[in-house]
Amino acid sequence: MPAEWSAPVRYVECDQQGVVFNAHYLVWADETSNVWWASLGLPWDELVDRGIAPVVKASTLEWSSSARFGDTVTVDAETDAVGRTSATVRYTVRVGERTCCVVRNTYVCVADGRSTPWPDDVRVRITAD
Repeated sequence: MPAEWSAPVRYVECDQQGVVFNAHYLVWADETSNVWWASLGLPWDELVDRGIAPVVKASTLEWSSSARFGDTVTVDAETDAVGRTSATVRYTVRVGERTCCVVRNTYVCVADGRSTPWPDDVRVRITAD
């Protein structure tokens, strides 16, 4: 089951037509990433304490409809792909059952300032999603 985060669309997140400005979809994906990591039993502070820093290497966004002021957005997060040092998470932003945007963030596992393979226990958890 995907991890989920939800919030009402705030006025400040919209342009003059009441449509959500595109950068906010990345903010919502970032908010949801904390829920996703925690849902895998890997809360962010635990990763940091272990010296693991999942760093965003790439993001793609694909819109299919607009979220608007007054809507409540829900973002579902699921593992899309796992590599040796990277993992891609798919964030589906929706209003009700209507998909607005799909964000894909690729994270690289970084330790001591360099990319490094995921620790075995982390790989097991992100692959099992």
